[in-house]
Amino acid sequence: MNESLTYTAVGRRKEAIARVRLSPGNGGILVNRKPYDKYFSRETDRIIITQPLQVTNTVNKYDIAANIRGGGLTGQAGALRHGISRALVLADPALHD
Repeated sequence: MNESLTYTAVGRRKEAIARVRLSPGNGGILVNRKPYDKYFSRETDRIIITQPLQVTNTVNKYDIAANIRGGGLTGQAGALRHGISRALVLADPALHD
């Protein structure tokens, strides 16, 4: 794994599209330039977003910046989860199983 790279991926869910940038950091997540907990007010959506990080034990290893368009908030959360998952696989291909 190369720590100096930024990994970019796209996630989709229903009508929502999330463009995700994953870079080495300390666990910050920005969605449309806002902290993700301010953008997504529902705890369920925040849990969905952090699932890939929890499963791969990388919660405090990367910073994430995402731009999301379309759909409702739950669809956007799913699209963000998809994009984070794809970016994590780019960062560490061993995660793909």
